[in-house]
Amino acid sequence: MARRGAEVAAETDRLDGAPHPRDAAAIHGQAKAVAALCAALEGDRIPSGWLLAGPEGIGKATLAYRMAGALLARRPGGLGPGPLDLPPDHPDLRLIRSGAHPRLFVLRRGQDAHGRPRNVITADEVRELRDFFGLSAADGGWRVVIVDVADDLNAHAANAILKILEEPPPRSVLVLVSHAPGRLLPTIRSRCRLLRLEPLAPTAFRAALGAIGLETDRPEALAELAGGSPGRAVRLIAGGGLDLYATIVSLFAARRPDRAAMVQLAETAGASRGSEGRATLLLDLLGTFMARLAQAPLRPPAVEIVPGETAVLRQLAPHAAAARLWAEGHAAAMAAGRAGLAVNLDPAALILDTLLAIDRTARQAAAA
Repeated sequence: MARRGAEVAAETDRLDGAPHPRDAAAIHGQAKAVAALCAALEGDRIPSGWLLAGPEGIGKATLAYRMAGALLARRPGGLGPGPLDLPPDHPDLRLIRSGAHPRLFVLRRGQDAHGRPRNVITADEVRELRDFFGLSAADGGWRVVIVDVADDLNAHAANAILKILEEPPPRSVLVLVSHAPGRLLPTIRSRCRLLRLEPLAPTAFRAALGAIGLETDRPEALAELAGGSPGRAVRLIAGGGLDLYATIVSLFAARRPDRAAMVQLAETAGASRGSEGRATLLLDLLGTFMARLAQAPLRPPAVEIVPGETAVLRQLAPHAAAARLWAEGHAAAMAAGRAGLAVNLDPAALILDTLLAIDRTARQAAAA
């Protein structure tokens, strides 16, 4: 169901450089989740709430749209929901891809008064579902709501979704996409069937990138840095993530990191257009570096993202005590970074604070 006229929201669920999930040509590397979903559909065991969970960018939204297509194409008295891959000329698929299917509602972050994407999904946006469910389906078919992503629901919106899950309208399904299901209300989780998706294995990862025409001369390093997430890989390629990560590793390879180099790296987060995206990418890469330090003493990386990375990790995290410090430091730094981005703190200052936090943790680990 497209939103009306000027009320149509920006597609905050679209990733630059990749097709929208509703247009994706295939689902890669999620055979287990697809099989579980097909078994439920074919057995006519269709819960009113589904929670598709897993890291960002691994195909959850793509699967949500395939699930929607299978349900929307089903008619009362039919023999089954049909395959997840509808024929390209199927009328329901054409409506889904045009964003105009009358029995599909996509709930995502809207825009503020200045036309900028909001940080959260609000209760006002959830209230639009009243009109959606108030319309009876002329053909008696299913109605589907995709929430992408449920992590963006603010407290009032989450409670409104919970009320729908508690008393779902007939022949309706809510599909919640979540990168961090632990942050959702326990009562929401308990009313949904959990379908967990996993990071992609290397072969499926390469196939997913190839399907959207992306190439890299460092596929193993990219897959490791992206954590098996094609969506994250798209952002890394667009932002020069591999080179940025190499800069971070090189910076902290020194016993005493160069403060001027820290400042220079931080200033790149606010010196260009799209600085918010640059700051988010840098914060993500710094978090990856700290997470790998926390894991290094017990589980050294199987793949080096940059040459010499293993030696740097061993130097900064030589034992379990240091690993605990890095784990604590990672949690604190990422929480502070997310909070800073949410209130629009100066990107350069935010990244510099994170770099200095890493430096302090390195000194503590060395003394442990």
